[in-house]
Amino acid sequence: MYIGAHVSIAGGVFNAPENAHKIGCECFQMFTRSPQGGPSPVLDKKIVSSFKAGFKKNKQKAFYVHTPYYINLASSKNRIRYGSIKVIRDDLERASLLGAKALMTHLGSSKDLGSQEALKQVIKGIGKILEGYKGETQFLIENSAGAGGTIIGDDFKEIGQIIKAYPQHNIGVCLDTCHAFVSGYNLRSKQAVQETLKQFDKEIGLDKLKMVHVNDTKSELGSHKDRHEHIGYGKIGKDGFHSLLHHPRLKNIDFILETPPDKNISDIKLLKNLRKK
Repeated sequence: MYIGAHVSIAGGVFNAPENAHKIGCECFQMFTRSPQGGPSPVLDKKIVSSFKAGFKKNKQKAFYVHTPYYINLASSKNRIRYGSIKVIRDDLERASLLGAKALMTHLGSSKDLGSQEALKQVIKGIGKILEGYKGETQFLIENSAGAGGTIIGDDFKEIGQIIKAYPQHNIGVCLDTCHAFVSGYNLRSKQAVQETLKQFDKEIGLDKLKMVHVNDTKSELGSHKDRHEHIGYGKIGKDGFHSLLHHPRLKNIDFILETPPDKNISDIKLLKNLRKK
């Protein structure tokens, strides 16, 4: 198990490993393009080589890529839906070129289609993304907070249904602790963590869990409000994170912070201390 955070690629992706090292990361997460939109920066041989050299120099153990925020595989608008498919596949190829362990994505909102039709569309879109993919980077689905009642992927059963549609592909899951908690999956205590992971195993399979977004939350259990908080200052609390860090089925899973960057260093230190105890 390695502990890290999402880091900036300002000035170029090759700056990410050093940014990670500066705040005490053992692993890290990044974008390969602007999360808000626009063309993706070219990853030529020189940039890729510089990134890999920085990764080694800064003693990082693994890194992950997150797709942009605007992804929506459930949109009724072809421009958005097919654009999302193209961007995710492109990011998957870019992540593989750089040597990322995995890429994770949100799935989108069903607000103008209805949940069942939107789910069918998401499943179809993932098939198109992975068709003919030969890269080494694993594709992960991140669970959502379910804000507004229309977001796809806040329910473990729903995620399991998507993954089971493609047994030929090695699809995994990134579990976001904030999103899970506000979707109704309790993580406050050792017993709560055991129950939630038991449910995850039943609906998805713990063998599919490949990475954890470790975020406390300002929002209440089951509120569906996605508001990240620093570790130990939110509604999950230190006991919950200690239980996650010491669960035997998670001992080889990396934990990546997506808490506000003003206290990333202290959040990383706290998680490392909890891992020791």
